[in-house]
Amino acid sequence: MLKFVSLSREMPEKRPANLRAQDFHEIYREFAAQKAEEQASRCSQCGVPYCQSHCPLHNNIPDWLRLTAQGRLEEAYEISQATNTFPEICGRICPQDRLCEGNCVIEQSGHGTVTIGSVEKYITDMAWENGWVKPGRPMVERSESVGIIGAGPGGLAAADRLRRAGVQVTVYDRYDRAGGLLTYGIPGFKLEKPVVMQRIEQLEQAGVKFVMNCKVGEDLSFDAIRGQHDSVLIATGVYKARDLQAPGVGAKGIVAALDYLTASNRKSFGDDVPEYDSGELNAAGKRVVVIGGGDTAMDCLRTAIRQGATSVKCLYRRDKANMPGSQRETQNAEEEGVDFVWLTAPKGFTGGEYVEGVMVQRMRLGAPDQSGRQMPELIEGADYVEPAELVIQALGFEPEAIPTLWGVPELAVTRWGTIKADFKTHATSLPGVYAAGDIVRGASLVVWAIRDGREAADSILAWLAQPASVAAE
Repeated sequence: MLKFVSLSREMPEKRPANLRAQDFHEIYREFAAQKAEEQASRCSQCGVPYCQSHCPLHNNIPDWLRLTAQGRLEEAYEISQATNTFPEICGRICPQDRLCEGNCVIEQSGHGTVTIGSVEKYITDMAWENGWVKPGRPMVERSESVGIIGAGPGGLAAADRLRRAGVQVTVYDRYDRAGGLLTYGIPGFKLEKPVVMQRIEQLEQAGVKFVMNCKVGEDLSFDAIRGQHDSVLIATGVYKARDLQAPGVGAKGIVAALDYLTASNRKSFGDDVPEYDSGELNAAGKRVVVIGGGDTAMDCLRTAIRQGATSVKCLYRRDKANMPGSQRETQNAEEEGVDFVWLTAPKGFTGGEYVEGVMVQRMRLGAPDQSGRQMPELIEGADYVEPAELVIQALGFEPEAIPTLWGVPELAVTRWGTIKADFKTHATSLPGVYAAGDIVRGASLVVWAIRDGREAADSILAWLAQPASVAAE
C-alpha cells in the first residue's frame, strides 16, 4: 500500500472517441488484474477516510482497496457488497468525481485520486465472472409480505434487503421490464443493460415477485395493494418532465429527455418502437439542440451523436465550471463531438408545425444567489436563432401528484409535491407505508436511492417486528 508517491493515477483504457461514438457499448475497457492491484495500492489508508464519509452508502472503500491490492478479490467483493446492493452499477454510473474520488485525501495533496469507481467495477465484474455473486435466499421464510411500488434502484435495493430477511416481496411497476431509470433512462454506453438484467434475474431467483405493466391507480388501486400486504414501500421515482414555457414550445420535434432516452433504450432491447422508426424520437440526420446541463442532458447529447445527428449542441445558461452534471461526462461528450454553447438560454422556438430553430438569448454571470452560484443575467440585444430539427428538453423532473392519481388524499406531500416521509425511518403519514428515493428527496443520484431503499427496508423490518397493536397505531 501507500504507493501513491511512486505510482501515478491511471484510468482503464478509454475507447477512441471516433469508434465509441458509433455504438452504445461502454466506453471504458476492463482493468487488467495487475493494473487493478496497482491502482488499489495507491490508497493511503488514511485514518479518516473522506472517500467513505462522502459516499452516500458509506462504503468501506479503503478496506476493499487494500484487499484488491493483495489479490484477495472475493473478500474485496464481500466487503463491497455488504454496504452496496448494486456495486457493479455504482462503479459505472456514480459521479465519483463529485463523491468518493473528489474527496480522496491524496487527490487533495496533489497526487491524483485513487480510481475508486473503476476498481469497484472491476472487483464486482470479477465476482460475477467467478460465480461469487449469489441470490439472497433467506435461511428462514417469514409469513409477512411487503409490496413495493417502483422497480427502480430504491425499490430493488429494498426488495433485496427484505428478501434476505425472509419477507415475502412483490414489486409493482408501470414498465414491462424492471430497473426503472437503470433500464430505460441511462444509455448503454454508461450502463450496458445485461448488467442490470442479471441483478433482476438474481432477485427473481431469490424469490422476489414482479408484477409488470401495472399502473397503480389504473390497473390496480393503492388500497388493493395495501390490503394484500403487511407493509408498502413507495419508490416510484420522479418522471414528470419540467416543461419550458416559451413561444412555439408545442411544435413537433420538441421532445422530453426521458421519452427520447426510453425510445433509444427500448430499441437496444430489440423492441418495436414506432416513435423511433418514424424519426420522431431519432436524431439521425438532424441538427440537434439539447437544453440543460445535468447528467440527463449529457446522456441525450451523447445518444444523439451515436444515432447519427449532423450536429449536436448543448445550451446551458451558466459556464462550464457551474454545470450541475459530472465534469467527466462533459469531457466525454466534448471528445465525441458535442458543441457546448455556454451562457445561453432559450426564449422560444421558430417554425410552424415542426420546429426549425431555437431562439437563443446570450447570458452573463452576475452576483451569487443564496446557494453561492452566480446568477445568469440576460445580455440585451445579443439574441440569435440556432437551427434545429430536434430539440430535447433536459430540464429535470418533478413528482407526479400521487395522492390524486392513486386516490389517497391522506398521503401527505411537501410543497414541492414529493411524499413527506420521516428523514430517518422513511415512514409516511399512513401506518405501515414507507417511501424512499427520488419520490421523497426529488430527482437525485442512483446511489442515494439505493441508500434510501436499504434504510426503508430496515425500518419496515423493525415495524413488522412490533406487536400488532403497536403497529396499527
